[in-house]
Amino acid sequence: MSIENIRQFIKDKAEQFGAKIDKEYSKAYVERNNTGKDALKDNGAYFGFIHPDEEASGPFHDFSLTIFPNDDNKPWLVCLGVGSSGFKNDYELATYPGLRRLFSKLVDERGFCKSDFSDIETSLPKSISGSEDLQHIKNTIKTYTKVLPVCQIVDEPESEAGKKIIATFVAGYAKLREWPTNNGHRNAISDALKPFLKSEILDDAEEIKNLLDERKYIVLQGPPGTGKTRTAKEVAEKINAKTFFTQFHAETSFSDFIFGIRPDLNNAELRYKENLGNFTLAVKYAKEHDNEKVLLIIDEINRANLSNVLGPIFYLFEHKMDRSNVEIEISPDFKINKLPDNFSVIATMNTADRSLAVVDFALRRRFAWYSMKPKVITSEKFFKDDFAKIQEIFDWYASSSELSLQPGQGYFIADSEEEMKNRVKYEIFPLIKEYLQEGLIRNAKEEFSNYFATRINQSLFE
Repeated sequence: MSIENIRQFIKDKAEQFGAKIDKEYSKAYVERNNTGKDALKDNGAYFGFIHPDEEASGPFHDFSLTIFPNDDNKPWLVCLGVGSSGFKNDYELATYPGLRRLFSKLVDERGFCKSDFSDIETSLPKSISGSEDLQHIKNTIKTYTKVLPVCQIVDEPESEAGKKIIATFVAGYAKLREWPTNNGHRNAISDALKPFLKSEILDDAEEIKNLLDERKYIVLQGPPGTGKTRTAKEVAEKINAKTFFTQFHAETSFSDFIFGIRPDLNNAELRYKENLGNFTLAVKYAKEHDNEKVLLIIDEINRANLSNVLGPIFYLFEHKMDRSNVEIEISPDFKINKLPDNFSVIATMNTADRSLAVVDFALRRRFAWYSMKPKVITSEKFFKDDFAKIQEIFDWYASSSELSLQPGQGYFIADSEEEMKNRVKYEIFPLIKEYLQEGLIRNAKEEFSNYFATRINQSLFE
């Protein structure tokens, strides 16, 4: 197995991805090579790339692309490493969630990815340090065990499969170092990463329909613009259900949703008449038409005080109630001990609205939760470049919880370029500005500022 062949291979890939081994070039790298005969006897043999500000020998700082080889036709270890001197220029980069998201997709069950890339105190797990596949380089791994945020075992580096893994790590390092300067570089990186970044394309409506058969009560949660309400209505059409619709708000009460009384405004004297809420109407219809499917859609379920709105009917939301010996009064002369089998609920919840009530765990247990994420859609009216840029910023800088703030695909649909610019200016720009003012996704402020300055000639910071 030729170490020199793989050394040349990763240098060719680096150049293909936009880098040069040239200190005067802004997209440069420094190659390290410690693969002498003595080193290859499990004595610290490695080669790869380090930060362009570092020297070709001696201790070094920051992220590196590091490969631990051998000349015995045994597995190698390909890694994203950190120099033994720790961080100097890359600490902030190490804190970006997108870096971990990227590399976590490049490893399989024979690899490892740390949960915190800035952590250079925690050793590798035994699945790597004690792996039977790596006993021939166990001392070398032990030397660097705390400074390897990501690693992947590669059985045959010169095979097509082995080169694909190595090329992917070089591509990940290229993104980290921002090597690409043109579309050719960017396309080459995308091609290298594509087999490892496959995202399953789901038909949300079909998935939710199948889940509804199993769980009956579902909450669709996600950022604004991801089509939650539209999808709920689409599911209703798919199952050919009689549909009841209501939207919760801060003043929604039990008397609105279940049962109450209201003044009879058509009577000369003060009289009251009963008011059946949408829940009661839907349940009554389901009981009277047991051959039909009945679906209640509750839009923005977490905008109301759910304890006040649901009251005692909360008990009924058990999709597998084995004992139904407690009767709940829904309205006068209407008591039930379980919800009809042909009755289902789809609720929607906006995860980006920070002012909404927190949903308690009891409700979470009674409902299934389906997350709807921003996604590319096939439409001539969909401005995919704007969507891709916003998605790229969120993916790289947003924490796991902040991903729920990303504007959905609905924000990027327009009939013309002028309309899309207005959507960016009057919808997306104010939304992002509000996020930043609340202290959210602060790491991305310069990226957002650059995007808006370029796209609509408007600054986030006045």
